[in-house]
Amino acid sequence: MSFSVTLPDGSKKDFDKAVSVKELASSIATSLGKAAVGAKINGEMKPLDYVVDEDVEAAIITDKDEEGLDILRATAAFLLEAIAKRKYPELRLGMHEADEGGFFVDTDKEDQIKITELPELEKEMQKAIKNGEKIEYTSMKKSELKDIFKDDQFKLDLLKDEKDEVAVYKLGDFVDFGFEALLPNTGKIKNFKLLSVAGAYWLGKSSNPMLQRIFGTAFFKKAALDEDLKRRAEIKERDHRTIGRDLDLFFVDPKVGAGLPYWMPKGATIRRVVERYIVDKEVADGYEHVYTPVLMNVDAYKTSGHWAHYRDDMFPPMDMGDGEMLELRPMNCPSHIQIYKHHIRSYRELPIRIAELGMMHRYEKSGALSGLQRVREMTLNDGHTFVALDQIREEFAKVLKLIMDVYKDFDITDYYFRLSYRDPKNTDKYYANDEMWEKSQSMLKAAMDDLGLDYVEAEGEAAFYGPKLDIQTKTALGNDETMSTIQLDFMLPERFGLTYVGQDGEEHRPVMIHRGIVGTMERFIAYLTEIYKGAFPTWLAPVQAEIIPVNEEAHGAYADKVREELAKRGFRAEVDHRNEKLGYKIRESQTQKVPYTLVLGDDEMNANGVNVRRYGTEEQISKSLDDFIAEIDADVKSYSREK
Repeated sequence: MSFSVTLPDGSKKDFDKAVSVKELASSIATSLGKAAVGAKINGEMKPLDYVVDEDVEAAIITDKDEEGLDILRATAAFLLEAIAKRKYPELRLGMHEADEGGFFVDTDKEDQIKITELPELEKEMQKAIKNGEKIEYTSMKKSELKDIFKDDQFKLDLLKDEKDEVAVYKLGDFVDFGFEALLPNTGKIKNFKLLSVAGAYWLGKSSNPMLQRIFGTAFFKKAALDEDLKRRAEIKERDHRTIGRDLDLFFVDPKVGAGLPYWMPKGATIRRVVERYIVDKEVADGYEHVYTPVLMNVDAYKTSGHWAHYRDDMFPPMDMGDGEMLELRPMNCPSHIQIYKHHIRSYRELPIRIAELGMMHRYEKSGALSGLQRVREMTLNDGHTFVALDQIREEFAKVLKLIMDVYKDFDITDYYFRLSYRDPKNTDKYYANDEMWEKSQSMLKAAMDDLGLDYVEAEGEAAFYGPKLDIQTKTALGNDETMSTIQLDFMLPERFGLTYVGQDGEEHRPVMIHRGIVGTMERFIAYLTEIYKGAFPTWLAPVQAEIIPVNEEAHGAYADKVREELAKRGFRAEVDHRNEKLGYKIRESQTQKVPYTLVLGDDEMNANGVNVRRYGTEEQISKSLDDFIAEIDADVKSYSREK
């Protein structure tokens, strides 16, 4: 027997007998043999015990590589399975996965594993780690595994896709499959943490049983684990779902509709302020706001191309019984096209700017739904401008200026520009017209170059009908997210036969500019909630001032009078009339993150004044009611920016 192993640098090592990955690594360098945790053999992850006996390409993986971390986490997931099975023999096991976020294991038993049981599972895992229990890599017949998992329907489902000979791992009597590469023993899984539990439908289908998904993470170094746990604590503190519950902003109840948020009075107030702001801003910028139906004949979406390119994300059409098929709209563009087509248009009218807070519906899978960020019903701050060819650059710059003005008012500073192009090889996703794509992409790029703005270019991120400028923001949780878009579209005007009468008296085809300033109300308010940690600036806060009488009987009437004075001037204030101690009420106001807490006692009542405490401070300042009204008025009018 003789064979060669080709290494990443192109060099080769020759062998005359089979070698394990561990032996291969040691033959390259003794230190590499000690650091190795696995290898990529012909592009596939393999464990240290994997035997090489033919010509292959190989790259050794160490704990410094990302793939090494994947191997560690997969091993932790395997150990969790084994320990959970020892503790709960009746337990059934489903999917398992390890990636850059950590690992998870799906489990199922009559009484699902609770988060309070995780510390005990961790303790048992630590014992196995301390003992350095051996993990054996081998293979078994599919028929043998079927016998082992005869009482576990989930594993039997997964076995259907396996070949007759299945690669497996063993830890004592426990055996499982579906792992690419694991460590040869449990000794290196020292720095790990079981994080949480959540429900997960089997294979992601809501018609299947709900399993219990246990999440965890692991690192080679304790410092890295500590840093990750600190980051996760920050994420939890900023999670809009947690803040939304604590501040009573919104809720989603799967029993009455998954992905369909209910806005509570405080959340609705924030949304209403944002909506009024954006509508006023757009109207001042020359947009005509409209209302259009959420239902449309499915033929319109066939014409637009949404039916061909976006059908999987649309709800099934509704058969009205007389041949008419109505569709819940996934996009507003065809609706605004109908507004444009309703009249004969002249070149003198262009640009025509149409905007709407348009409600849309998208068929998101249950597993993808998340608070306000991924929903099935959403309201988009949408707009479409119809322009002549020579108006594109000027209108593009105008839209971008509007976006930047809005960002300033919301104090959004962490963003970058991305030009999103089609992938010319992806003929299924993108409308097939090379000339149109080349023309629109070059015009969009030229518009950005004219403005002297830096941008990155991303192939394959365009809409199916045209290229776009995406403004990418960093959320408080560190995720990259599209906040705003400007899209150039030659296709829809062509497909819907849009025209305007030019100066020459002839019909001409307009160009359509799609734009979203702040995206959907749902996602934008989720973003703001996390950025502000629920401490909304005064102009956005659902309650701007909490008024607390020191003594209800003596000062309650004056507190009501102060609230009325504030309400008359358009400020949102509440009086806490509850029969609770003063200190408790003040702490509650701070917990609810109200910008101003006003405490009213004898001195304030006699002087027609207020005692003011700003959120997040201990300082209390007494001032006249008129002075406070001037202060809060300036705070709101400046969009709560530092003066």
